[in-house]
Amino acid sequence: MSSQDTRITVLIVDDHPLLREGVAAVLLTQRDMHLVGEAANGSEALDLYRQFRPNVTLMDLQMPEMGGIETIQAIRSEYPNARIIVLTTYSGDMQIVRAIKAGASGYLLKNMMRKDLLDTIRAVHAGRRVVPPEIAAGIAEYVAADDLSPREFEILGQIAAGGANKDIAWRLSISEDTVKGHVKNILQKLRASDRTQAVTIAIKRGIIDV
Repeated sequence: MSSQDTRITVLIVDDHPLLREGVAAVLLTQRDMHLVGEAANGSEALDLYRQFRPNVTLMDLQMPEMGGIETIQAIRSEYPNARIIVLTTYSGDMQIVRAIKAGASGYLLKNMMRKDLLDTIRAVHAGRRVVPPEIAAGIAEYVAADDLSPREFEILGQIAAGGANKDIAWRLSISEDTVKGHVKNILQKLRASDRTQAVTIAIKRGIIDV
């Protein structure tokens, strides 16, 4: 590209070749956009970002080797003004909340890409934040879950592994009453009626992996 080229430079990061090809085909039809690179994982994305410094990066969250959240954090730590649009399949995924905190500028549901991709790229390039209504509703629902403390995350993981309060207390070297207090907070934050439902909600939302 020449120094006079005013096109929006775009980097696509997704481990699915067909999705990358689809995005590339769409961008090829736009006079004001130019695809500068394609990456299949976060490590490749970081290398290509350093090489091309794209105006806008399209970032999948679920990728091998280095996931989307980690990649956003890595890019933004070096380039604080990087503008990154998260590509996601789920409108209420806990990962989206983490992407917001990592510094993502826009959020795009993959099933809406055909309709909204170009407008979202242009809006984010112009400095606006783009959050579709479907995702905004999901974010509001999951913010409380993201407020779990490190100790609560730890205890939730122990619960998911089948640990009783007494066992958890012994493993973490805390009192059983302290464990009960943390469990009560976990249930409130996840809006769960019992431990089993809390684990089910946590797995569904991507808060914990089992």
